[in-house]
Amino acid sequence: MPKPTTVRDNRAEAEFELDVDGHRAVAAYQLEGRTIVFTHTLVPPEIEGRGVGSKLIRGALDAARDRGLTVVPQCPFVRDYIARHPEYRDLLA
Repeated sequence: MPKPTTVRDNRAEAEFELDVDGHRAVAAYQLEGRTIVFTHTLVPPEIEGRGVGSKLIRGALDAARDRGLTVVPQCPFVRDYIARHPEYRDLLA
């Protein structure tokens, strides 16, 4: 099975993206000053169940940390990910 590529921040579309096997998973966001609001996450059915969503959100949260942003997880997937990974709770707005 091919490995997922790197998570990219497509700022023009306000989405973090991860391409896997010809499919694109996205985590949409809105930037509000120094806060990033994650609005929804989409992982195509063809690549579900392979940890793609977790890799995507981990990359997005790491990017937010690198940029000094606080996080508002409106998206249930992002909210659940942070709940399961306490190392990201310090990012919460």
